[in-house]
This record gives sequence, structure tokens and C-alpha cells, in this order.
Amino acid sequence: MKTINTLSLARGGLKIRPLAPTCARFVSTEGPSTRYATVTHVSSSSSTDTVKALGRGSAYLLPVYARPDFILSHGKGSYVWDTEGRKYLDFSAGIAVNALGHADDGVTQVLSDQAGKLLHTSNVYHHEWAGKLAEQLVTATQAEGGLGFVTGTQPSDSGAKVFFSNSGTEANEGALKIARKVGKDRWAAAVPGRKWDSPECTKIRIACFEGSFHGRSMGALSVTSNPKYQTPFAPLLPGVDVGRLNDFDGLKTLVGEDTCAVIVEPIQGEGGINVAHVDWLRALRKRCDEVGAVLIYDEIQCGIFRSGTLWAHSAYPVDCHPDIVTMAKPLANGYPIGAVLLKDSVAATMTAGTHGTTFGGSPLACAIGHHVFGRLATRSSVTQIAESSKYLTGRLEHLPKWFPNILQTNIRGRGLILGLGFKREGDPGRVVSMARERGVFVLTAGSDAVRLVPSLNIGKEEVDLAVDVLESCIGAL
Repeated sequence: MKTINTLSLARGGLKIRPLAPTCARFVSTEGPSTRYATVTHVSSSSSTDTVKALGRGSAYLLPVYARPDFILSHGKGSYVWDTEGRKYLDFSAGIAVNALGHADDGVTQVLSDQAGKLLHTSNVYHHEWAGKLAEQLVTATQAEGGLGFVTGTQPSDSGAKVFFSNSGTEANEGALKIARKVGKDRWAAAVPGRKWDSPECTKIRIACFEGSFHGRSMGALSVTSNPKYQTPFAPLLPGVDVGRLNDFDGLKTLVGEDTCAVIVEPIQGEGGINVAHVDWLRALRKRCDEVGAVLIYDEIQCGIFRSGTLWAHSAYPVDCHPDIVTMAKPLANGYPIGAVLLKDSVAATMTAGTHGTTFGGSPLACAIGHHVFGRLATRSSVTQIAESSKYLTGRLEHLPKWFPNILQTNIRGRGLILGLGFKREGDPGRVVSMARERGVFVLTAGSDAVRLVPSLNIGKEEVDLAVDVLESCIGAL
């Protein structure tokens, strides 16, 4: 197998672990690994201190999370340790967040330095980092492609704007608000004498898709078409229409003259690692143009190089591109931040006071985001992601052949947002639990997939450990 040389970046001090293993590990192409058939991480053997800490959480925390009975204490790189000293490979990266892993030296230094200078200002005043990070996002999109820019566009200070929030949910809420206002403007402009604030305005509907996940606040939840999340909180935002991903025939009915916004994930994360086809996105873009609807790409999980390119749509033709991109998860490597990136033509509707946030875009969040994004955007980092994805995908492709009665045929996704599809719906949850009991964190996606979204600087050794454990777990089903 080809050995990949260690890649190191002077900029930002990024040290990427080599894809060559640090210790000898035999990887079979003849059959699945069975070396992790036995449980190694038993949480029932917890100390008195751990039991007390778990009891405290049970007593005082709102019980909205189903968590295993151990407490994480610290991490480094792609690994975390619990209070009992047990080591785990975090192959979920905090749900696709920790792009540079845990306790990264560069992130820690920026956090410490900026916190000692200026932590929070509110948005009543300017600070230096919001503009720097916004410039970075816009010019990188122009250079890498996306939002209507072809790859290689000369960076400039025109063409797009950025709004910062605290999370992905808030980014989507902002995008939906902006699209609703654009819809009213376009409705008024269509007929002389109309006013945008007329109660007769009908261009207020929003289209979304089955299998989507856009957040848990009321607006974002209204376009997250999963009864498990929606039903307890109904009635939700009215005027929402739900279509099916990659369904060409339904677009004309779904997106009509009264549609102000369409929101879609180019690669659905929570819904099952389902990829929207390029031709379908082109048809969706065309239909939005026909009726004057704003097209929003939610790239909170698949964006910022996780798919292998800056945006999941960066390499697509511009006739597939959106008007708005939302982002969050990896942007500050775990420090809360979200952002809305939008074309100038859409941003023109927003004026002072039309949207805002107290904490969003703070000096600390933006300073960390600027550091993290700058490191992820280097050629060496992008190359490393491609090599890691190729190696991981190559190993995963053996699994459907070895477990044809358990796994679906194809590996879903691309880059480092990948999914293993299962034929029985209960199996993904069982595999996630079994892997955790063997020291590896992975996630479910939808009802029939295991989701693999590791840190973007993982090496071959981490890939081998994760896949060996998955093979052992699937073999035990």
C-alpha cells in the first residue's frame, strides 16, 4: 500500500498525523477483523466519584439526552479519555465539529490570547475579527467555487456578505428570515403599487425535503421533516411544503409562485448521508429561478472541506449553486459559531435592525474561526483530507462484500462524511453501542446507517482502528 508522507504546515502550526502507521498493524483484504470481538470498555465498573457525578447530572440536568454511563474528562487529537482512564477513538468528532481534533495547540493558544484581550463586545460595536473571518469566507468561496462563483474567481470585496450567529440552527433561522423578506420584496415588485408589507402577500411558503435536519428551534424544526422531532411541538411554522430528495417530477408542484425559500442539504447528514444528485440540484436551481424563490444550501455538516471541497457544491457547475449557504460545526473547532453566507443580490434586502444577535460573531468566536478556517483551507490540509477519505473508503468498500446479508451495497457520501447502510433498521444503533464498548465513537444517521465523520486530520492508524472495530462488531451481529 502506498505510504503518504507526513504533511506539516508552518501556517498556524498545523501538524497532521501521517497516514503511515506508527505501529505494525495487519490489514486483511481477505476477510473482516475479529480482533475486537470482546468488550473492552465496561462502564458498569465506574468509581464512586463517577457514580456521584452521574447522579448529579441526573438530578439537575434536563433529561433530553440518552447518554452512556461514563464521563469524559479530557482529549487530545482524535482521542478522548473518561474519568476512569479509559481511552476512546472519537470517530464522530463531536458530531462533525472537531475538525482539528481535541485540545489542539493552535486553537488553545488563540483562545487564550483573545480571551485575555477582548472576549465580548455585543454587535453594538466593531471589533477586528468579524471582518477578517467574513473576508476569509467570501474570498475562499470565490477562489474555491460556490455561491455562484466558478472555481478560480479572483477574490474581491464584492459579491457576497456574511452574518454570524452562535450555532447552525441560528444560521438556518437567519437564512429563512432573509429569504422570507426577499420573497415579500419580489412579490411587491411584480405588480406596480404593491407594498412588501401588505397582508395580502402570498409569497411566504418554504419548501424542504424528507430526511432533512436543519435544527430544533421552531423555524428550523418546521423544515426538519421528521415526526420524531416535530410531533411533540406541533403546530409548527405554517406554509411549509415537503418534497423528496432527487425527485425531479415533484419539483414543479413543490416549488411554486408562492414559494419564497427552498432549503436543502447537498449531503444529508442526520437523515442518512444521502447525496443530492448534481442534475437534480440543477433542476431545483432552475425551478427556483422560474418562480423567484431563494435557494438555501444547509452545509452545516457537509461544508468547510468535510466533503473534500470547501463546500459540497464547490466543484459543481454554477447553475447548481445556491443563493445562501449556512455553516457552523467545524468553523471554530468546537467553540460555538454559525454563519450565513449570501449573495449580494439577496443581502440587499437587509438593513440595520432587520436581524441581529447579542453573542453571535464575538471577538473570541471569530478569532478562533479565522485560525481554524485558515488551517483547513491550505492545500496541504485539503490533500490530507483527500488521502484519508480514499484510504477510509477503500477499507469500507470491503464490508458489503463480507457482510452481504447485513449491509447495503454502496458506501454513502464522500470526503469524510461517509455512511454504511444497513438492511435492518435496528442494526446501526446496535453497532454504535458495540463500537463504543470497544473504545470507538461512531454515530447513527437516519434509521438505517452508521455515520462516520471523524476529525479532518485523522491518520491511517485511526482509520484502521475504527474500521477493525466496525468489522468486529458487524461480524458479531
